[in-house]
Amino acid sequence: MTTTTARTVLFDEIGGPEVLKIEDLGLPAPGPGQVLIRNRALGLNRAEALFRAGTYYYQPTLPASRNGYEAAGTVEAVGEGVTAFAPGDPVMTAGNFELSAHGVHAELVLLPESAVVARPPEVDPVTAAAVWVTYSTAYGALIRTAGMQSGDRVLITGASSGVGTAALQVVRRAGAIPIATTRTAAKRQRLLDLGAAHVIVTDEQPDLVKEVGRLTGSAGADIVLDAIGGPAFATLGDATAPGGTLVLYGWLSGAPVALSGNWPLTVHGYANPAVVRTEEGRRRAAAYITSGLADGTLNPVIAETFDGLDRMADAHRLMESNTHTGKIVVTL
Repeated sequence: MTTTTARTVLFDEIGGPEVLKIEDLGLPAPGPGQVLIRNRALGLNRAEALFRAGTYYYQPTLPASRNGYEAAGTVEAVGEGVTAFAPGDPVMTAGNFELSAHGVHAELVLLPESAVVARPPEVDPVTAAAVWVTYSTAYGALIRTAGMQSGDRVLITGASSGVGTAALQVVRRAGAIPIATTRTAAKRQRLLDLGAAHVIVTDEQPDLVKEVGRLTGSAGADIVLDAIGGPAFATLGDATAPGGTLVLYGWLSGAPVALSGNWPLTVHGYANPAVVRTEEGRRRAAAYITSGLADGTLNPVIAETFDGLDRMADAHRLMESNTHTGKIVVTL
């Protein structure tokens, strides 16, 4: 039986931010293994904009598709068999679910227990809504997949994104050297302020291989973290040290990925379910993020905060403008 309603972000067709609408959605009481969460802050990722536009790696189920991987709030109620959480517990979402069915951009959301992560009480909802997807991605790609070590020279493309800014801190925390790329000079100083050892403005330095060589004493990058893919991925391989590692975690170009002939190289295609789909992976990622927040080495960069669910379309417009640096958050 439906026990409550919640204002929820839905869309009936693919398109621009204007297709997003807010509707009252009925929610039943939590069933066995389920957790009802009252959200206080919602994080926006590039994935949500791509999903709404029909260009994500899977398609929305229409009409009335939900959206949103990331939220932070408190437990409202739990179903039978839930032992890890109780009403009043601070939590955040794990982003390990299909968006149409379980998207969390809503006032209240009902999730399986496996899609919920404990939020340290000292971490406020806005901070929590900005950490899980970006830092678990950077942790999973750089530490668990690439095996990043102290002293590694790490080239980060699209470094002003949420994952990019998180990666700068994850690289610094490991004692490695972050080299950021950005398309225009407008973000150069901001990326330097956020910890980049070097910033390559690709509009000014079209010869990326030459510039990486100059910054690394002709050695090349030890690790590349790339969100773009496409033909430029071959150039990133050319800029990598022999025996280095490339991790492709996004496909913003939408074009076929080209490989470098600069062998030997190790190339990984990374997707965050590699970390968040298992209980052990979520435990390790949560421990890494929580310890980093506690010691100050991890501190999410908030580009802008929008007040209220009705501003979600504006948040999507900012995401698509590519003018921001860091995470976009909507508060409730």
